[in-house]
Amino acid sequence: MQDLKLNKRLTFDKDLVKSPNLTSSFGEEDLDAIGGWVWDGYFRDKVSRYKWEKRTEAALDLALQVQKNKTFPWPGSSNVIFPLITIAALQFSSKSYSNIIQGTDVVRYRIIGDDEGGILKARAERIGRHMSWQVLEEDEAWEEQHDRLLINLAIVGTNFVKTFFCNHAGAPVGELVTAQDLVLDYYAKSVDSAARKTQCLRMSRNEIWENCARGIWRDVRKDEWFCNMPTYSTYDQSEPKKDNREGQEPPQSDSVTPLRTLEQHVDIDFDDDGYAEPYIITIEEQTHCVCRIVSRIDNYDTQVDVNGKGELLGIRPTEFFTKYGFIPSPDGAIYDLGFGTFLGPINESVNTGINQIFDYGTMMNSIGGFLGRGAKIRGGVYTMAPWEWKRVDAPGDDLRKNIVPYERDNGTAVGVLFQMVGLLIEYANRVAGTMDTQVGENPGQNTPAETFRGMQEQGMAVYGTIFKRVWRSMKDEFKKRYLVNRHSLDINQPKRFGVKGLVRAEDYIGSEDEIAPVADPNVPSATMRINQSIAVTQRAMVVPGYEIPEVEKSFLKSLRVEDIDRLYPGPGNTTFQMPNPKLQVEQGKQAIKQMELKYKAMELQMTLMEQKRVNTATIDKLKAEAAKLLASIGVDKAEAAIKGFELMLKTIESQNAYIDAQQQKLKESDDASTSDATGGDGQAGAGGSPQLAPPPSNANGAGGASGAANGAAGAMG
Repeated sequence: MQDLKLNKRLTFDKDLVKSPNLTSSFGEEDLDAIGGWVWDGYFRDKVSRYKWEKRTEAALDLALQVQKNKTFPWPGSSNVIFPLITIAALQFSSKSYSNIIQGTDVVRYRIIGDDEGGILKARAERIGRHMSWQVLEEDEAWEEQHDRLLINLAIVGTNFVKTFFCNHAGAPVGELVTAQDLVLDYYAKSVDSAARKTQCLRMSRNEIWENCARGIWRDVRKDEWFCNMPTYSTYDQSEPKKDNREGQEPPQSDSVTPLRTLEQHVDIDFDDDGYAEPYIITIEEQTHCVCRIVSRIDNYDTQVDVNGKGELLGIRPTEFFTKYGFIPSPDGAIYDLGFGTFLGPINESVNTGINQIFDYGTMMNSIGGFLGRGAKIRGGVYTMAPWEWKRVDAPGDDLRKNIVPYERDNGTAVGVLFQMVGLLIEYANRVAGTMDTQVGENPGQNTPAETFRGMQEQGMAVYGTIFKRVWRSMKDEFKKRYLVNRHSLDINQPKRFGVKGLVRAEDYIGSEDEIAPVADPNVPSATMRINQSIAVTQRAMVVPGYEIPEVEKSFLKSLRVEDIDRLYPGPGNTTFQMPNPKLQVEQGKQAIKQMELKYKAMELQMTLMEQKRVNTATIDKLKAEAAKLLASIGVDKAEAAIKGFELMLKTIESQNAYIDAQQQKLKESDDASTSDATGGDGQAGAGGSPQLAPPPSNANGAGGASGAANGAAGAMG
């Protein structure tokens, strides 16, 4: 090694790879040299991205709408921060989050080649269910951290996810690492090919103590930097600004203040053979104390290539970090660009324009001007308040001649400035893809449907390309998790999860290249996904050859329906049987016939009710006539007529009794018909129609009775 001279050399072999910590192999002098070398590399990379850090800080200030004290054009002037970057970041996050994490299915394993007996399909389903359960259930912080990732990604442009097996949790985890906390050379080609990458970690004393007790770290529990109160702020130069964004002061160091460590993934030639092997070296930030050195490969046999003579050909190190990029940097930098960089200058110009408009309004609404010598007013600043009068020694004419207010224009400048602000906002929305149709606003009632769809498609163009990059990064992350499962899942202990889940380590023997997110990178919105599924369903109905059950399941998935196998088990697997079509037709005919009979019964019921009403009126009339007759001729002379009246009353009452009996039969017949319609045993007579008894043979009718009574009364008269 050219820039690192050590007294001790290490041989890169299987025993070294299995060692949990290599610091015991070096003396204190060598460890001090290694710690200084690691720090020097970290500092060089940090200097290379200095300008990027400044842009990132400014972008975060705009996104979080940080207001800074202004003294121009006067102290306390307008200080509006227009939320251009904030809106763009929230829109991207809301659309991406719902399309990437779709219900409980997040990961899938693709099947390539022939699948005899469905063995590959069953294995792919087990892997997909297991890994989806891992990221949503076992790793409880995964979903929350990816939610934060999408928001930060839209602003900063770059984020990283560190995938590794956590000994404390006993499971693989995916940890969000912001771009500010992962320091790489600014012009590195990629994360995988970068020879050095340093993660800034904040660790509590308990975490360090546990690492030392487990043998993962060198025992530093008696070192001065661990035992004493921190004499340095654990926050670098960017931290006070972050605290300013949150409205807080930097905390003072105490016994629970996290300590800063640097975990550097670097290639270093410890065996002095001319080839730098991959290692992970952890140091404390201030003292550069080396806490841990470990190799960066999981399996010597599969990751170290040697020829037949035992000569080293190359090493494929284990990669922990997955880069999530937004828009690639035009200057070829490793750090991609976000809306904070692209919209930052426009956002600042919009802020300036809006603040100038407000300041102009403040100026025009304030009283100010020039005072001449003839005003005879005491010196000093004069302010005006409602209902206030100022006493002066000058007459009114002198005041009018010596007080000259500032000139006021007609507002032309403000109008032009307002138009320019609107132009800047419009083009910022075009860059961010946050047009009216993309934020839920109606473009107009008379907008044609095809025009509206075209506007939506154009508005989704920027988002669609970024969504594909996010999908590609998530695919790489899941591949790393797949490899962690391969090395960490106990082959003798099956992992149970969910309802059907049972997976073993041998399921992960296959290639990791087939793992991918469930989300479709070509369908970046729920509307497009549903429309695509509907189109496939329609084609399946008219073109033979489709697997109809699979088409139906795909449609249900596009609607994000849970438990599809239970709701739609497929043809022949359901316990529910559709009714016989012929039986349904016959039941319909019977229902129509029952309705016709019901209407006839209702008509007959109305007729009987009307007849009873007429009979009741006739009885009242006969009684009134009989009373009148008795009053006019007396009881003796009206005896014959009274007998005639009584005969008629008996006849009408008999007819009313007949009507009551028929109404009761109609009611019973209707109840029986209703019981039949609902599965009862009632009968509605032959053919279901009401059967009525004939009227009484001695019923002469109400009209006959009235005529007989009138005749009897006339004879008596």
